[in-house]
Amino acid sequence: MKQDEAANTLEDNLIFIHELKCSLKKKYKCVFEGIAKQGDSTLLNNIYTDLYITQGGSEQVNTEHEVRQIEVTARRHESQEIPVECKKMFETPEQDKQIKTVLTKGVAGIGKSVSVQKFVLDWAEGKENQDINFIFPLPFREMNLKEKETQSLMDIINQFFPETKGLNLSRRNNFKVMFILDGLDECRLPLNFDGNETWSDVTSQVSLDVLLTNLIKGNLLPSALIWITTRPAAASKIPPDYIDRVTEIRGFNDAQKEEYFRKRFKDENQAKEIIDHVKKSKSLFIMCHIPVFCWISATVLQNILEERRSNDVRNQADDSLRTLQKSNTEDTPKTLTQMYTHFLRFQIQQSRRKYHGEYTSNISWDEKAIFSLGKLAFHQLERNNLIFYDTDLEACGIDVSKASVYSGMCTQIFKEEKGIILGTTFCFVHLSIQEFIAALYAHLFLDIQKQSVFVQDSMKQEKHGTMIDLLKTAVDKALQSDSGQLDLFLRFLLGLSLQSNRLLLRGLLTQHDNSDQSKKEIVQYIKQKFEANLSPERSINLFYCLNELNDQTLVKEIQTHLNKGSLSSADLSPAQWSALAFVLLTSEEEMEEFELQKFKKSDECLIRLSAVIKTSKRALLNDCNLTDKSCSALATILGSDTNLKELNLNNNNLQDTGVKLLCSGLNNMQCKLEILRLSDCSISEEGYKALASALRSNPSHLIELDLRGNDPGQSGVKELLDVPQKPDCKLILKFLKSPAAEQACDYLTEVLGTSPLLLKELDMSEDKLGDLDGEKLSALLMDSHSKVEKIKLNNCRLTEKSCSVLATVLSSKTILKEMNLNNSRLLDSGVKEICEGLKNPVCELKILKLCKCDLTEESCSALASVLRSDSSTLKDLDLSNNNLQDLRVKLLTDGLKENCKLQKLKLSNCSITEEGYKALASALRSNPSHLIELDLTGNDPGQSGVKELTDLLQDPNCKLILRFLSSEAEEACQYVRRVVNKNPLLVRELNLSKHKLDSTHKVKQLAALLEDKHCKLNIIQMNKNSITEEGCAALTSAFNSNPSNLTELDLSGNKLGNKGIQNICLLLENPQCKLEKLKLSDCGINGENYKTLISVLRSSPSRLTKLDLTGNYPGILGLQWLFKLLGGAMSNSITISFLSPAADEAYEYLFNILGTNPLLLQELDLSTNKLGDLDWEKLAALLPDSHCIVEKIKLNNCELTEKSCSVLATVLSSKPNLKEMNLNNSRLLDSGVKVISEGLKKSKLEILKWVHSHIVETQTITLMAGI
Repeated sequence: MKQDEAANTLEDNLIFIHELKCSLKKKYKCVFEGIAKQGDSTLLNNIYTDLYITQGGSEQVNTEHEVRQIEVTARRHESQEIPVECKKMFETPEQDKQIKTVLTKGVAGIGKSVSVQKFVLDWAEGKENQDINFIFPLPFREMNLKEKETQSLMDIINQFFPETKGLNLSRRNNFKVMFILDGLDECRLPLNFDGNETWSDVTSQVSLDVLLTNLIKGNLLPSALIWITTRPAAASKIPPDYIDRVTEIRGFNDAQKEEYFRKRFKDENQAKEIIDHVKKSKSLFIMCHIPVFCWISATVLQNILEERRSNDVRNQADDSLRTLQKSNTEDTPKTLTQMYTHFLRFQIQQSRRKYHGEYTSNISWDEKAIFSLGKLAFHQLERNNLIFYDTDLEACGIDVSKASVYSGMCTQIFKEEKGIILGTTFCFVHLSIQEFIAALYAHLFLDIQKQSVFVQDSMKQEKHGTMIDLLKTAVDKALQSDSGQLDLFLRFLLGLSLQSNRLLLRGLLTQHDNSDQSKKEIVQYIKQKFEANLSPERSINLFYCLNELNDQTLVKEIQTHLNKGSLSSADLSPAQWSALAFVLLTSEEEMEEFELQKFKKSDECLIRLSAVIKTSKRALLNDCNLTDKSCSALATILGSDTNLKELNLNNNNLQDTGVKLLCSGLNNMQCKLEILRLSDCSISEEGYKALASALRSNPSHLIELDLRGNDPGQSGVKELLDVPQKPDCKLILKFLKSPAAEQACDYLTEVLGTSPLLLKELDMSEDKLGDLDGEKLSALLMDSHSKVEKIKLNNCRLTEKSCSVLATVLSSKTILKEMNLNNSRLLDSGVKEICEGLKNPVCELKILKLCKCDLTEESCSALASVLRSDSSTLKDLDLSNNNLQDLRVKLLTDGLKENCKLQKLKLSNCSITEEGYKALASALRSNPSHLIELDLTGNDPGQSGVKELTDLLQDPNCKLILRFLSSEAEEACQYVRRVVNKNPLLVRELNLSKHKLDSTHKVKQLAALLEDKHCKLNIIQMNKNSITEEGCAALTSAFNSNPSNLTELDLSGNKLGNKGIQNICLLLENPQCKLEKLKLSDCGINGENYKTLISVLRSSPSRLTKLDLTGNYPGILGLQWLFKLLGGAMSNSITISFLSPAADEAYEYLFNILGTNPLLLQELDLSTNKLGDLDWEKLAALLPDSHCIVEKIKLNNCELTEKSCSVLATVLSSKPNLKEMNLNNSRLLDSGVKVISEGLKKSKLEILKWVHSHIVETQTITLMAGI
């Protein structure tokens, strides 16, 4: 845009703003209280009194009668509210939060529209909110007239504000715009936020409903500010998601009421007189919260005071006139009916004087006009309508063209409002005036039609209706409404039945001679209604009704009880209960605290007085025998608009059901309770979960929750402790009953880093117990919120004081079941302290662990005294890894003999020997029925210890499980029992040969068995068990750990490998090793292994006398080391077997004839029949042996028989390292050649010589076939 065009546009916009401000200033500068006398008005700035506006308010639909809401609001403590200035409605303390949409609530006549008027006027006059460019007030009552038309947002603005024609709001960011949507309660549009289409074009036409919903949502002019005003019942028409701030106009507070009257009356004395009179009547002063009622009161009282002064001057009136004047002036209004009757008289009188020049004291009533106006008021009240249109007036016989006549006749009762452009609406100045005129109509209808207004449409109704029938029907109708729609109407109707009030309306209402009888009858009828189970709100209204009838009998009865202080013992009737509630609610004293014990400790009393509790700041309901019935009533209170901030329900048997009902109120966003006390209310885990759930859904209000003395179950405390993790939660939880318990909890929370209330096991190992006092710890553990069942104090230096703390804990009533003091140094005095605690009758400890605690004889004697004690509950005692030895075990067994209830005793690794086992066996024989498990793993039972104890199992009364072995060893023990049908702990020889151990794991289990000192095996045979190198390592490790019993070991037929032999060597080097016979045949042992094994045997002393190495592969190296050993000094102390007997004979024979060791030869020369008489079969045993390294055999010049050739064939087929055979000059038979030929087929022979062997052609062919 060019620079000059931009300047022109800016100038145009400033003109729009100026013209709009001028228009709004002209419209809003004057205020008409009610409807001012024609031609009269007051400048708003001269009379405006600030209203008490608060932030927040209920988001729920409020269906109570608005006068009832005012009565409740009057008792609210202002200190609880956050005040908001009208001019700062869109400002917020939080800088990061932008407020764009504000909803302001308030009952009819409370000042909503006046607040809007003041806000707009201040802007138009340039005083406030000048950052806003345009403000557009749009009343719903006028927009209703266009509900069926389509238009754009700009069309609406231009219709309401013609001076803005030409303004372009489509450039959204150029202007700061504010829309004020006044009177949401009068809106007849559906406001379908969910169903309406999205709309963002300010110039396109659409239905008004779509237009408004999109404006409020922010789709149309997203930056625009929206201010909506409404009566409470209509607030829910707009979803909370579209509201940034909710405010509530409370009307005038007490100071503002007085300020209003002082501004209204320039004469200070007159203002003071009126203020004093209003204050004398509680109901009138409460109603003055409403600015309109202040105006009504001011109007009436000013008139009465002026007439009173006038009458003092004029004394010449006749007696009858004086009587009426006395009734008019001296009987200053004390009830609502009187106030409104005087108001009506005054308005009619003013109208007659102004428009007809009538100045008489008697009033000339226009009965027809009032009847028609009353009909409109009554029928629209039944429909709950406050705004009327042409059709409504016509239905009641009012000529719309003459509607202004009614407004002129009763200018301050009924008003006609001409919209700026859109049309005309009608209404009564205030809902209460409509209700008064409706009540007046009911009496007029009875006088004229002789029937009740409630049955006028009935065809059967005869014209014999009576006053009492009308009043009774009205009472019944009013009680049928939960919302109290007819409450105020009923007050007026009853009040107008009194002769004293009807006298003020002489000439309009019939004067009845029997009004006193009607009064007595209706008073009695109302009192009977109290016998029904009425809601507190309906009951209270009936008392206001009795007040209108000038009947105070019930109230005086209750006041007598209150003065005597006898309410706690009195049996009250339902009517008296209601009277009590009424008296308390209308008391001059502000209800700061309600204490139920002053009245009656029961559910009935609480329910009857629930309305009183609702207005109190603190409700003390503790120790009142309350049940879940009360909780339902309290939930209703908490979910309503209440003053209640503190609720004390301590020591009532509410249980989980009651708490769940209470939670329905706590999770209501309306709930503003800050302190809730529920100690000793029999609440369990389910109740805690319900509370946690409620607080999660509404976490911001409650700051203190007292649950002391309840039982939270397993997870109740955790459920609630998780709630304060939310950032907006300020909750302080109280679980523990005593300060001592709280101190212990705080200490442990700091030390452990978590609350001990969340723990079942309290681990204070590594001296975390510190200086914590025993009484404090006991107080904590005794509390029902503590779920600690196990205390762990491992690796601590427990002083006598520390043990005293533990003794105190044990002597207290707790749920503690286990104490673990493992690896902590205990003095004898400390153990004695703990034992005294264990003997205390309240102690319920079941498990005590004292492993590795250096227990002495004194300690064992103290523990024995516990086991003997009748009061002891100990079932499991673990003393493992203490060096008890036999002496201390014998002391301990004194406790096992009599009265002992111990079921498990663990004495593993306690250096117990055979004598200790015998002592245990003796004790258990004398008392065999109690102990079910005895753990002696890691001890040495000697030769007979195991048998002594296993013999006990023969007793049918004995249920004992003996544990001698580790779990792995026990599995091996069971395996051995299965395969050999013997208990390996009771035998000395075990043969597992040829039982394949499926895995290394099984071998390791077996090793664990063999390692255990309870295993006393001397001979173990494990040949051909598929034991591997790893398995051999496990076995030899076990033998090394328990070497003293083993004398013979057979591992033949297992592939042990290099590491296996190395581990066997380590065993042989062990000086404790008693092994005498070792069989390692067919174990795949090679030359290096031989070297290792023989080196150990040569260098280390050993008891080994027999070593079997047959079937192994020593090679030349192994043989050399073997014969070093055999040729050395040990040759006489050890026998080494490495050949079979036959091979051994051949070896000896050849050694002798050859003069050298044949096993060290690679070439064996047996020519010229050197074999002599040696059996060839023995040679067949030697030559294939793995210890024989011969590669070349010479058999020259020999006579080889068929048998000899058979042996040679065997050697050829079975000795793979044979490379050459020389048969030169040797005679072979045909049969021998055939045998050798067969041997050659399987041979790895490389050279065969048979030169000069006399072999014929056929023999040659046979040999060649073999080759």
